[in-house]
Amino acid sequence: MSHIAEEDVSPVGFRILDLFAGPGGLDVAAHVLGHEVTGIEWDPGACTTRRAAGMDTFRGDVRQYRAAFFPRAQVLTGGPPCQTFTVAGHGAGRRALDQVLEYIGRLHEAVRAEDQEWTKTFGVWREISEELRRKEFRARDVKAEKREVDELRITKRRAIRHRLEQLGNSADEIKQVLKALRNPQKLPFSDDELKGLLKEFSDLNDEHNALRDKLEELGDERTGLVLQPLWWVIERSRRPGLEPFEAVVLEQVPAVMPVWKAYAEVLASLGYRTGTQMMHTEAFGVPQTRRRAVLMARLDKCGPSGEPLPQVPESHERYRTGGCLTGRTWAAGQPDTLPLGVPEEDVAEGAKDCWVSMEKALARARQISPEKVHERPPYTVVSNYGTGGDPEARGRRDHDAPSATITGKVSRNRLVRKGTDEDLPRFDRFTFAEAGVLQTFPVEYPWSGNDVSQQIGNAVPPRLALHVLRHVLEPELGETEARARLNKAVEDLETWKPGQPVENRGHRHLKGHPLARMPLAVTPEASAP
Repeated sequence: MSHIAEEDVSPVGFRILDLFAGPGGLDVAAHVLGHEVTGIEWDPGACTTRRAAGMDTFRGDVRQYRAAFFPRAQVLTGGPPCQTFTVAGHGAGRRALDQVLEYIGRLHEAVRAEDQEWTKTFGVWREISEELRRKEFRARDVKAEKREVDELRITKRRAIRHRLEQLGNSADEIKQVLKALRNPQKLPFSDDELKGLLKEFSDLNDEHNALRDKLEELGDERTGLVLQPLWWVIERSRRPGLEPFEAVVLEQVPAVMPVWKAYAEVLASLGYRTGTQMMHTEAFGVPQTRRRAVLMARLDKCGPSGEPLPQVPESHERYRTGGCLTGRTWAAGQPDTLPLGVPEEDVAEGAKDCWVSMEKALARARQISPEKVHERPPYTVVSNYGTGGDPEARGRRDHDAPSATITGKVSRNRLVRKGTDEDLPRFDRFTFAEAGVLQTFPVEYPWSGNDVSQQIGNAVPPRLALHVLRHVLEPELGETEARARLNKAVEDLETWKPGQPVENRGHRHLKGHPLARMPLAVTPEASAP
């Protein structure tokens, strides 16, 4: 694989611009489908991996670029960094979501305004951007204040521990006191020095909580990033001299679905057919249970039809404990014979493939690259995370089932002998290559740079991307053709190997880039709006 080709792509291929591109999950899927992709990514580690994988990349903050810089991109994709919309406590998640939806509403109002001049639409975006920038600068100051307070709390905590030791408290007693420091003034101590320290710690707690609440009011600094893809679509649709993207595909965690639905309303006003879908990754051949919220849009060149895009059809069963339904003999129309909660339509023999287990995925990868995938006896993966709100109750998943969600802590998961808590004597952790395979990256993917586990955990599963891109970009294919196309793409994805590394690009490389090369007055040097 090399930099994006200088010549035009074939008629069946698309030129894709991928915002927040990560290490290349969508990119590698698009390449095996025959499309050309340029990504924008700021994370140094992900950029290092993209360089090694030969992925065309502009390194930097998406906000430093604009849709007008890439007038020849036909498709916009991306997964903006998600906000903590579901964060517990103080309503922070709800406030962050409401703030984003309010900004989207303002943009939608500008888009729907009849005879709205571009400069006025741009003015709305500039107002939002300035507002977010002011909040971001203020949040930086508050964070600095909070760090100082937290450092003082650490100092006071140490002083409390030291005083407790002087007073002759046992290690267990000291541990219990330190655990109770959220309400230090309720602790029953008569020692004046210790009472003074507890009072000071209590005051610092109050200051810490006030600064935390202030940060929540200012909002998350990622708000502007969540809005970027929408603005890029608006700019390409409304700015004179530019043409709209032919298609848009965005994905993120389930909590972002309300944002995608609000996006869809704006895109419909811009002439797109849209669809949103909560996708279970194992239902698309990914050996992992994970849910992703996806927004799909396709420009309706025949005029607004009002019909939503159809859902991406699932190719595999969703995971259920107890095994797959494929090939079983439960009779449709006889619900008494079905397992509890299993829909009748899921039991049609041969309708869907069985979900893919960790064992099956890694065995296939081991055939391709034996030196990168280890052979193990039957095992259980013990998660680094707790379940059911109990940090001590570690999630467990056996080797003959799909993996639990691969996160940035995947390297901390333990592999124990199945049915025991005994660590495997060898290979008791997944390697980067193996974790990548469970995310459906090719086994030969050249993971590089810092924090590779986080890169893998944050990435779009390429096999999921195959299904979505094929569905949105090739709607004319019939069921048989689409299945054959996906099967071939999956084979090509599994056996993919990197070509020569390519250097990341910067602003100075925009001139002459295939996605920027167009005889328009709009250039990177042109002043806004």
